[in-house]
Amino acid sequence: MTPDRLTSELFAPALLPIQLRGPTDLAGFRRAARSLLARQVPPGQVSWHTAGAQVQDLFAGPDVAAAAATANGCSANAPVVKVPAEFLALCESAVLHSDPNRFGLLYRIFWRLAHEPGLRHDPLDGDMMAAHRLAQAVRRDLHKMKAFVRFRTVQDERFRACPQDGPLHVAWFEPGHHIVEAVAPFFARRFAQMRWAILTPACSVEWDCISAPGPGETPLLARLGGRAAAPPAQPRPGGMKGQLRFGPGARKSDAPPADAGEQLWLTYYRHTFNPARLKMKAMQKEMPRKYWRNLPEAELISPLAALADERTARMIAQPASAPRRRLPQ
Repeated sequence: MTPDRLTSELFAPALLPIQLRGPTDLAGFRRAARSLLARQVPPGQVSWHTAGAQVQDLFAGPDVAAAAATANGCSANAPVVKVPAEFLALCESAVLHSDPNRFGLLYRIFWRLAHEPGLRHDPLDGDMMAAHRLAQAVRRDLHKMKAFVRFRTVQDERFRACPQDGPLHVAWFEPGHHIVEAVAPFFARRFAQMRWAILTPACSVEWDCISAPGPGETPLLARLGGRAAAPPAQPRPGGMKGQLRFGPGARKSDAPPADAGEQLWLTYYRHTFNPARLKMKAMQKEMPRKYWRNLPEAELISPLAALADERTARMIAQPASAPRRRLPQ
């Protein structure tokens, strides 16, 4: 059966599928993009794929891997194309977005920068604005992860064998984009003196500030239900003492339950809540509801907000207190 013209226009087959190593493979994207541009392959004839993606292109042919290997193999001889430094910074952020079309968008901009020199001076271009929206969403997700990660203490086998190394601190977080590897060095610098791990559905990271695991000791990320072997260690950020290890995604049940430290934090949050300064819309703008299910203090927001007006009225009704004299008589 021959497809009609409308079907061909709507579902044009990709002539050259490109397979990247992972959802954040910026280096692989740059090599492939230079190779494609050198062979003058327009954006409309390229289909981008990432290894391990849950949803693949329904219209990609069975020779995706072979075509991708051919394209990547030609990238070594591809000439270097000069692009604005702002575009490189834009790519570093935009590739972390969860949009499956991000690589196609970035290659289309790369193609246009090579053929339309005036594009770099057009801030209102549709493609450029779309890429900047992706980068802005990634930066916001990075900011929220830095603010809303909550650790819980675990007395693991390392602590039981060597209490002087301190307990392991484990957190569960659900980022909206592929930002774990990008944000991990921030947590390594901020919590450089403690052992911690952050579990997310797609990727998890562990920081060992002491040393590599001892004989017979299994890193946390390798114990996630036996779903993966020990992850490789990553370079230490800024020459710091310690190791970052990245591993597979986890389940929320892999995170530890609430502990005494969390109850102490809830007590502090309850007593520092100021009902007279409550602004629900402003709070939800900075703390969107999608993060509430993983924040322990979120369970206090609704009851505290419900009593805010009553508590504020009682505060106003109270007589003024006489200040204590601080100067000597």
